Amino acid sequence: MRLPRRAPGTRGRRTARVPGAVPVLLGCLPGLLAVLALALCARAVEGAVPLRPPRPGADPEIPAHQAPRPRILPRSAWLDAATAPRSQPPPRYDDKVVAVFVHHTASPNRYDCADAPRIIRGLYAGQTGDRRWDDIGYNFLVDRCGTIYEGRAGGVDRPVTGAHTQGFNHRTAGVAALGNFTGDEPVPRAMTDAIAALAAWKLGLAGVDPRARARLVSSNGHSRFKAGTGATLPAVAGHDEGFMTNCPGAALTARLPEIRRTAARLQGRPPADGARRRTGPVPSASGTATP
Repeated sequence: MRLPRRAPGTRGRRTARVPGAVPVLLGCLPGLLAVLALALCARAVEGAVPLRPPRPGADPEIPAHQAPRPRILPRSAWLDAATAPRSQPPPRYDDKVVAVFVHHTASPNRYDCADAPRIIRGLYAGQTGDRRWDDIGYNFLVDRCGTIYEGRAGGVDRPVTGAHTQGFNHRTAGVAALGNFTGDEPVPRAMTDAIAALAAWKLGLAGVDPRARARLVSSNGHSRFKAGTGATLPAVAGHDEGFMTNCPGAALTARLPEIRRTAARLQGRPPADGARRRTGPVPSASGTATP
C-alpha cells in the first residue's frame, strides 16, 4: 500500500486541529475585554462619587423663599385704544429685581375703585404727554381696594426697567399707591396688604428678604447720591430714600415696616427675634389676622 507523501519541511510534525469554537471565542475576546473595562471604570466612578438625591432648595436657580404671585390686572384693564400710542419702543430689562420702591400718586383719595382705570389713564397721559416719557413710569399701581394693575409694559414677571425713582430705576420695581398720603390720611389696609403681597412675590423671584437692605448704584446725579455712587437702601423703600421728595407721604411711610414684615411672612421666612411680641398678629394678604 502506498502512503501519501508529506509536504516539504513537515517531516516529523503533526498538524494540531483547532476546535471550531475557539476561533470564535478568540475573535470575541477584544470586545469582552472592552466591556469588562467599562464595567470596572463605572464601578470605580460610583465608588469615588456616591450618587445622592438632590436636596430640597439645593438648586441655585430656584430661590428658597418665594411667595405666590398675586392677582394682577393687565394693561388692557386701563389702557384703551384711544389712549394707547400707535408705536412704542421695546421695553428694557435688568437681570433681576432686588428692591421695590413705594410711591403715591398724589391724586385724590376719595374715589370709587371702579374709577381706578380712569385715574391710571390720566397718569399715563400726563407722563407720556407733558413729560414725553415713552410709557408710564410705575411698574405696578395699587388702588384703595387692593387691586393691583400692571403699569409699564414688558411683562409683570420680568425685571422691566421702569422710570419711577430717578437714579435707581435699574434692578428695582416701582409700586404706586393711588392716593395722597402726605398728611394723616389713613392708608387702607387692603392697599398695604396688596403692596406687601406684590413685594413678597417680586423680591422672592430673586431670593431677596423684604426686610433686608439692597446694594444699588445711582445712575443719575439728581438723586440723593452722585452718579456711580453705591447706596445701601431698604429692599422695600419709600421713594424718598433715593430721591429728594416727600413721596410716598408720611402716612404710607409709617406703614412700610409693617409691609416689610408681612411680605417676609408671605415668603415663609421666620419672624425676627421679638417681632411677634412687639407687633402681635400679622395680617395676611386677604386682610385676616394670623398668629
